[in-house]
Amino acid sequence: MLFLQTSTKAKQKMATLYLALKTIHILSAILGLGPGFIMIYMVRLASNMTELRQAYKIRNRTHIFVMVGGTLLLLTGLGMGFINPIFFHTQWYMTGLVLFLIALGFGPVILSPCSKPIKKILREYQGEEIPEDYYRFSRKLFFWERVENVIFGAVILLMILKPSRLFLVDLLPYFH
Repeated sequence: MLFLQTSTKAKQKMATLYLALKTIHILSAILGLGPGFIMIYMVRLASNMTELRQAYKIRNRTHIFVMVGGTLLLLTGLGMGFINPIFFHTQWYMTGLVLFLIALGFGPVILSPCSKPIKKILREYQGEEIPEDYYRFSRKLFFWERVENVIFGAVILLMILKPSRLFLVDLLPYFH
C-alpha cells in the first residue's frame, strides 16, 4: 500500500483522494452506465421512420453520457487501484477490470460495424414505413448490446459484492 511509509498528512490526503475517486466512481456507474441499459428500448417503440430517426437522435445523445461515465468509471477504478494496490491481487477487481475492458472493446469491434447499416438506412431511406432490413440489422445490434449489458451488469455486481473468491467456483460441485 502507498500508505505504509508516509506521514499522517500524506495519509489523510490519500484517504481524501480515495474518497473523491470512490464518489466519482459510484456516480459514474449510476449516471454513466445506467442509461446504457435502456438504449435499446429508446428505439423499440418507434412505429415509423420519423419516430425512429428521432429516437436514434436521443439515443446518440444519451450515448455521450455512457461514454463519459464509462471513461470516468475506468479511470477512477484504476486510480483507486493505484492508491490501494492490493486490489490488483483480488479476483473481483481483476475480473471486473478484464470484463470491463472486454465490454469496452465491443464498441469499435462489434457494435460500430453492426450499427453502420442502420445509420445508412436512417440517413438514406425515403419512406415512412420502417424497412424490413432495419429490423434484421437492429436484431443483430441489439443482441450484442444485450450481451454487453450483461457484462456491465456483472461488473457492477462485482463492484458491489466484492467477493473474496469468485462465488461461482464454490457452486461448481452442485452442478455435477
